[in-house]
Amino acid sequence: MNYKNAIENPVFETIAAVAGEMGVESYVIGGFVRDFLLERGTPKDIDIVAVGSGIALAKGVAKALKEQPKVSVFKNFGTAMIKTDDLELEFVGARKESYHFDSRKPVVEDGSLEDDQNRRDFTINALALSLKKENYGELLDPFNGREDLRHKIIRTPLDPDLTYSDDPLRMLRAIRFASQLNFRIEKESFEAIRRNRKRLKIISRERIVDELNKILLSDKPSIGFSLLYKTGLLEMILPELTNLSGIEEKEGQRHKDNFWHTLEVVDNISENTDDLWLRWAALLHDIGKAPTKRFDKEIGWTFHGHEFVGSKMVSRLFRRLRLPLNEKMKFVQKMVLLSSRPIVLAQDLVTDSAVRRLIFDAGDHIEDLMTLCEADITTKNPRRYKKYHNNFRIVRDKIREVEERDHVRNFQPPVDGQEIMDFFDLRPSKEIGIIKDAIKEAILEGEIPNEYEAARAFMIEKGKKLGLTPKENQDKK
Repeated sequence: MNYKNAIENPVFETIAAVAGEMGVESYVIGGFVRDFLLERGTPKDIDIVAVGSGIALAKGVAKALKEQPKVSVFKNFGTAMIKTDDLELEFVGARKESYHFDSRKPVVEDGSLEDDQNRRDFTINALALSLKKENYGELLDPFNGREDLRHKIIRTPLDPDLTYSDDPLRMLRAIRFASQLNFRIEKESFEAIRRNRKRLKIISRERIVDELNKILLSDKPSIGFSLLYKTGLLEMILPELTNLSGIEEKEGQRHKDNFWHTLEVVDNISENTDDLWLRWAALLHDIGKAPTKRFDKEIGWTFHGHEFVGSKMVSRLFRRLRLPLNEKMKFVQKMVLLSSRPIVLAQDLVTDSAVRRLIFDAGDHIEDLMTLCEADITTKNPRRYKKYHNNFRIVRDKIREVEERDHVRNFQPPVDGQEIMDFFDLRPSKEIGIIKDAIKEAILEGEIPNEYEAARAFMIEKGKKLGLTPKENQDKK
């Protein structure tokens, strides 16, 4: 079947012409072809295979293009890249690969197009379009990848045990494609992932996290995380999550399965945000429940302090996976720590002081926190679902009202430490911290407005109670 319409961009004609002059066969392969057939738009990353030197072809193409773009050469990988217009063209020589058991880095030899298609991870990524003059645009599909696209199947070109054992990252890629495309992993391939899951140990944490992030950013992340769980890969990567699975019953009282609840929360939040780190917060918001689970005969199952414990676990988890240990980690920690606060407010009478404290603690992330908490509503009872969402609307309205009136988001007490020291003629001491904290608490509790004069008067009164004398009175003595 011919797909000339897929390669109408003039750059393909240039590649074909240069390859012809060099006596080299060239083909478009991989994701570009797959996404074209799936009608997912036109990808900007295009892989070109040359039966010969991919680097030499890239240099020839760059010279032939009007703007003569720079060629980035990666000798270790035998590849070269050109950026032209808004496209990234990556050239590689057709090759065959063999692997050592303790490494995913292959021993590479020159090969044919067939060899190159054999080494591809999945049939849907082994599809190629010819750039040769005699069959320009013809689809070369030795593994029926087009049929697998039609039936939404992830399948390996060769024996899946060999494919996954050689390069265990492909196990995560299989699950990532299933999640992104909403495809099904073929049964034998799925079982091979389970059999080879321990091979994941040779993959760097950075590459694992890269695939996790892509799964988390898919439209419905639960597809990928469910597959990670069922194949046994998730237990190796995020045991904090798999520890949440299961339902325990004592004296006729059961708790919900917090693992599957978590996946529902992640799907819910994904409908409202593309923020990767807010999605991470949704994924980890309940991880403190496993270590804090207790059974109380009077009240049933409890998870006291799970938010605090969970926020501490986030730091260890980020370090282990080599996720960024910067503001992104702190954001996830804050979301996990505060994740139950709006829920409690939504269930109780909403007081101004409770809302002020929530705004102060959440700061600029109050909207993210509310989005997370609304995603946390997974009840299947329509009446309760409606009630919870109505309550959250009340909380949101209260937040707007209090913020407009009291301006407590990220606020600092109107009277600072220096003024306290000057007024009472103090050196740095614990009394200064006591007064500052008292002013902050008074504002958050609504005892005084968030204004300078009120805060200064409160400072004077608090100082007197602590037995401090204003400097002007000391001078008179």
